[in-house]
Amino acid sequence: MYKNKKILVVIPARSLSKGIKNKNIIKLNGKPLFAHSINYAKKSKIVDKIIVSTDSLKYVAIAKKYKAETPFLRSKKLAGDLVPDYPVMYDSLIKSEKFFKFKFDYVVLLRPTSPKREGGLIEKGIKILHARKDATSIRSVVRTYSHPYRHFLINKKGIMKTIIKNIKEPYNIERQQLPKFYFQSGDLEIIKRKTLINGSVSGNNILPLLINNYDSIDIDNINDLKKIKCLN
Repeated sequence: MYKNKKILVVIPARSLSKGIKNKNIIKLNGKPLFAHSINYAKKSKIVDKIIVSTDSLKYVAIAKKYKAETPFLRSKKLAGDLVPDYPVMYDSLIKSEKFFKFKFDYVVLLRPTSPKREGGLIEKGIKILHARKDATSIRSVVRTYSHPYRHFLINKKGIMKTIIKNIKEPYNIERQQLPKFYFQSGDLEIIKRKTLINGSVSGNNILPLLINNYDSIDIDNINDLKKIKCLN
Protein backbone atom coordinates (compact mmCIF):
# COMPACT_ATOMS: atom_id res chain seq x y z
CA MET A 1 0.00 0.00 0.00
CA TYR A 2 1.17 3.52 -0.83
CA LYS A 3 -0.53 6.47 0.89
CA ASN A 4 -3.64 4.34 1.49
CA LYS A 5 -3.72 3.24 -2.15
CA LYS A 6 -3.79 -0.49 -2.84
CA ILE A 7 -1.46 -1.93 -5.45
CA LEU A 8 -1.93 -5.06 -7.54
CA VAL A 9 0.94 -6.60 -9.51
CA VAL A 10 -0.09 -8.64 -12.54
CA ILE A 11 2.36 -10.99 -14.23
CA PRO A 12 0.81 -12.30 -17.46
CA ALA A 13 2.19 -15.75 -18.30
CA ARG A 14 0.25 -17.60 -20.96
CA SER A 15 1.42 -21.07 -21.93
CA LEU A 16 1.22 -20.62 -25.69
CA SER A 17 4.12 -18.93 -27.45
CA LYS A 18 5.35 -19.17 -31.02
CA GLY A 19 8.84 -17.64 -30.92
CA ILE A 20 10.09 -19.85 -28.10
CA LYS A 21 8.02 -22.83 -26.93
CA ASN A 22 6.88 -22.35 -23.32
CA LYS A 23 8.89 -19.13 -23.24
CA ASN A 24 7.48 -17.95 -19.92
CA ILE A 25 8.87 -20.94 -18.02
CA ILE A 26 12.15 -21.38 -19.85
CA LYS A 27 15.00 -21.47 -17.33
CA LEU A 28 17.12 -18.37 -16.75
CA ASN A 29 19.71 -18.63 -13.99
CA GLY A 30 18.00 -21.79 -12.80
CA LYS A 31 14.53 -20.25 -12.44
CA PRO A 32 11.50 -20.20 -14.77
CA LEU A 33 11.38 -16.91 -16.64
CA PHE A 34 8.25 -15.51 -14.99
CA ALA A 35 9.59 -16.38 -11.53
CA HIS A 36 12.08 -13.52 -11.90
CA SER A 37 9.18 -11.07 -12.11
CA ILE A 38 7.53 -12.64 -9.06
CA ASN A 39 10.74 -12.30 -7.06
CA TYR A 40 11.14 -8.71 -8.22
CA ALA A 41 7.62 -7.79 -7.08
CA LYS A 42 8.15 -9.50 -3.72
CA LYS A 43 11.01 -7.11 -2.96
CA SER A 44 8.62 -4.17 -2.96
CA LYS A 45 7.17 -3.22 0.42
CA ILE A 46 4.30 -1.21 -1.08
CA VAL A 47 2.73 -4.01 -3.13
CA ASP A 48 -0.47 -5.52 -1.70
CA LYS A 49 -1.01 -8.53 -3.96
CA ILE A 50 1.00 -10.34 -6.64
CA ILE A 51 -0.92 -12.48 -9.10
CA VAL A 52 -0.01 -14.53 -12.16
CA SER A 53 -2.56 -14.54 -14.98
CA THR A 54 -2.16 -17.83 -16.81
CA ASP A 55 -4.15 -20.41 -18.74
CA SER A 56 -1.98 -23.33 -17.56
CA LEU A 57 -2.31 -25.46 -14.43
CA LYS A 58 1.41 -26.22 -14.75
CA TYR A 59 2.16 -22.49 -14.58
CA VAL A 60 -0.19 -22.16 -11.61
CA ALA A 61 1.89 -24.72 -9.70
CA ILE A 62 5.09 -22.82 -10.52
CA ALA A 63 3.54 -19.50 -9.46
CA LYS A 64 2.51 -20.96 -6.10
CA LYS A 65 6.01 -22.36 -5.59
CA TYR A 66 7.38 -18.82 -5.85
CA LYS A 67 4.65 -17.44 -3.54
CA ALA A 68 2.52 -15.62 -6.10
CA GLU A 69 -1.27 -15.99 -6.08
CA THR A 70 -3.40 -17.38 -8.90
CA PRO A 71 -6.99 -16.50 -7.98
CA PHE A 72 -8.31 -17.53 -11.40
CA LEU A 73 -7.35 -19.44 -14.53
CA ARG A 74 -7.23 -17.27 -17.62
CA SER A 75 -9.68 -18.31 -20.34
CA LYS A 76 -8.34 -19.71 -23.61
CA LYS A 77 -10.04 -16.79 -25.34
CA LEU A 78 -7.59 -14.45 -23.61
CA ALA A 79 -4.54 -16.66 -24.13
CA GLY A 80 -3.99 -16.33 -27.87
CA ASP A 81 -0.88 -14.74 -29.33
CA LEU A 82 -2.89 -11.89 -30.90
CA VAL A 83 -4.74 -10.89 -27.72
CA PRO A 84 -3.76 -7.33 -26.71
CA ASP A 85 -2.85 -6.25 -23.18
CA TYR A 86 -6.10 -4.48 -22.32
CA PRO A 87 -8.56 -7.41 -22.02
CA VAL A 88 -5.97 -9.41 -20.05
CA MET A 89 -5.31 -6.59 -17.60
CA TYR A 90 -8.99 -5.69 -17.24
CA ASP A 91 -9.82 -9.35 -16.61
CA SER A 92 -7.05 -9.54 -14.01
CA LEU A 93 -8.27 -6.45 -12.18
CA ILE A 94 -11.96 -7.40 -12.06
CA LYS A 95 -11.38 -11.03 -11.05
CA SER A 96 -8.77 -10.09 -8.45
CA GLU A 97 -11.08 -7.55 -6.86
CA LYS A 98 -13.83 -10.11 -6.71
CA PHE A 99 -11.49 -12.70 -5.18
CA PHE A 100 -9.76 -10.46 -2.63
CA LYS A 101 -12.95 -8.49 -1.91
CA PHE A 102 -11.46 -5.00 -2.19
CA LYS A 103 -10.59 -2.53 -4.92
CA PHE A 104 -7.10 -1.74 -6.17
CA ASP A 105 -6.03 1.79 -7.03
CA TYR A 106 -3.00 0.94 -9.16
CA VAL A 107 -2.23 -2.07 -11.34
CA VAL A 108 1.42 -2.85 -12.04
CA LEU A 109 2.21 -4.85 -15.18
CA LEU A 110 5.43 -6.88 -14.99
CA ARG A 111 6.08 -8.75 -18.21
CA PRO A 112 7.93 -12.05 -17.75
CA THR A 113 9.91 -11.27 -20.89
CA SER A 114 11.77 -8.41 -19.15
CA PRO A 115 13.48 -10.22 -16.25
CA LYS A 116 16.50 -7.91 -15.99
CA ARG A 117 15.19 -4.81 -14.20
CA GLU A 118 16.95 -2.17 -12.17
CA GLY A 119 15.83 -1.99 -8.55
CA GLY A 120 13.03 0.15 -7.15
CA LEU A 121 11.04 0.75 -10.32
CA ILE A 122 7.68 -0.02 -8.70
CA GLU A 123 8.30 2.49 -5.93
CA LYS A 124 9.58 5.18 -8.33
CA GLY A 125 6.71 4.66 -10.73
CA ILE A 126 3.97 4.71 -8.10
CA LYS A 127 5.39 7.86 -6.52
CA ILE A 128 5.46 9.70 -9.85
CA LEU A 129 2.03 8.51 -10.98
CA HIS A 130 0.38 9.23 -7.62
CA ALA A 131 1.65 12.81 -7.68
CA ARG A 132 0.03 13.54 -11.05
CA LYS A 133 -3.74 13.60 -10.86
CA ASP A 134 -4.03 14.19 -14.61
CA ALA A 135 -1.92 11.15 -15.53
CA THR A 136 -3.55 7.91 -16.65
CA SER A 137 -0.55 5.57 -16.53
CA ILE A 138 3.22 5.37 -16.48
CA ARG A 139 5.64 3.16 -18.39
CA SER A 140 9.37 2.64 -18.41
CA VAL A 141 11.32 4.03 -21.35
CA VAL A 142 14.92 4.20 -22.52
CA ARG A 143 16.50 6.83 -24.72
CA THR A 144 16.55 5.57 -28.29
CA TYR A 145 19.59 6.20 -30.46
CA SER A 146 18.14 4.54 -33.55
CA HIS A 147 16.47 7.82 -34.37
CA PRO A 148 13.05 7.92 -36.11
CA TYR A 149 14.23 10.83 -38.28
CA ARG A 150 16.65 8.37 -39.90
CA HIS A 151 13.97 5.74 -40.57
CA PHE A 152 12.46 5.10 -44.00
CA LEU A 153 9.70 3.13 -45.65
CA ILE A 154 10.29 1.68 -49.12
CA ASN A 155 7.33 2.09 -51.44
CA LYS A 156 6.16 -0.21 -54.24
CA LYS A 157 8.45 1.57 -56.71
CA GLY A 158 11.47 0.85 -54.53
CA ILE A 159 11.83 4.48 -53.45
CA MET A 160 12.62 5.32 -49.82
CA LYS A 161 10.25 7.70 -48.04
CA THR A 162 10.73 9.24 -44.61
CA ILE A 163 8.24 8.24 -41.90
CA ILE A 164 8.34 11.81 -40.51
CA LYS A 165 5.80 14.19 -41.95
CA ASN A 166 5.72 18.02 -42.03
CA ILE A 167 9.52 18.34 -41.66
CA LYS A 168 11.69 18.91 -44.71
CA GLU A 169 14.34 16.21 -45.10
CA PRO A 170 14.45 15.15 -41.42
CA TYR A 171 17.09 12.55 -42.31
CA ASN A 172 19.54 15.36 -43.15
CA ILE A 173 19.24 17.18 -39.82
CA GLU A 174 22.51 17.29 -37.89
CA ARG A 175 22.75 14.75 -35.07
CA GLN A 176 23.25 17.47 -32.46
CA GLN A 177 19.94 19.08 -33.45
CA LEU A 178 17.81 15.95 -33.34
CA PRO A 179 15.03 15.94 -30.70
CA LYS A 180 15.26 13.25 -28.02
CA PHE A 181 13.12 10.17 -28.57
CA TYR A 182 12.26 7.39 -26.14
CA PHE A 183 11.31 3.73 -26.58
CA GLN A 184 9.23 1.71 -24.15
CA SER A 185 11.48 -0.84 -22.50
CA GLY A 186 8.88 -3.36 -21.33
CA ASP A 187 10.25 -3.38 -17.79
CA LEU A 188 7.28 -1.80 -16.07
CA GLU A 189 3.85 -0.30 -16.64
CA ILE A 190 1.54 1.07 -13.97
CA ILE A 191 -2.09 1.83 -14.73
CA LYS A 192 -4.62 3.70 -12.64
CA ARG A 193 -7.77 1.71 -11.94
CA LYS A 194 -9.91 4.40 -13.56
CA THR A 195 -7.92 4.04 -16.79
CA LEU A 196 -8.64 0.32 -17.02
CA ILE A 197 -12.29 0.75 -16.11
CA ASN A 198 -12.58 3.40 -18.84
CA GLY A 199 -11.38 0.97 -21.49
CA SER A 200 -7.64 1.48 -21.89
CA VAL A 201 -4.40 -0.04 -20.65
CA SER A 202 -2.62 3.30 -20.92
CA GLY A 203 -4.99 6.24 -21.40
CA ASN A 204 -4.05 9.52 -23.05
CA ASN A 205 -1.73 10.95 -20.40
CA ILE A 206 1.17 8.51 -20.13
CA LEU A 207 4.08 9.52 -17.94
CA PRO A 208 7.64 8.35 -18.67
CA LEU A 209 9.74 6.42 -16.18
CA LEU A 210 13.22 6.86 -17.59
CA ILE A 211 15.45 3.94 -16.72
CA ASN A 212 19.22 3.67 -16.92
CA ASN A 213 19.35 -0.03 -17.66
CA TYR A 214 20.64 -0.05 -21.23
CA ASP A 215 21.01 -3.83 -21.00
CA SER A 216 17.23 -4.15 -20.66
CA ILE A 217 15.98 -6.79 -23.09
CA ASP A 218 12.45 -7.81 -24.00
CA ILE A 219 12.75 -11.51 -24.79
CA ASP A 220 10.86 -12.24 -27.99
CA ASN A 221 13.00 -14.83 -29.76
CA ILE A 222 15.90 -17.20 -29.21
CA ASN A 223 18.49 -14.53 -30.02
CA ASP A 224 17.11 -12.29 -27.26
CA LEU A 225 17.36 -15.21 -24.86
CA LYS A 226 20.98 -15.87 -25.82
CA LYS A 227 21.79 -12.20 -25.40
CA ILE A 228 20.32 -11.93 -21.91
CA LYS A 229 22.09 -15.11 -20.84
CA CYS A 230 25.36 -13.52 -21.92
CA LEU A 231 24.62 -10.51 -19.71
CA ASN A 232 24.02 -12.61 -16.60
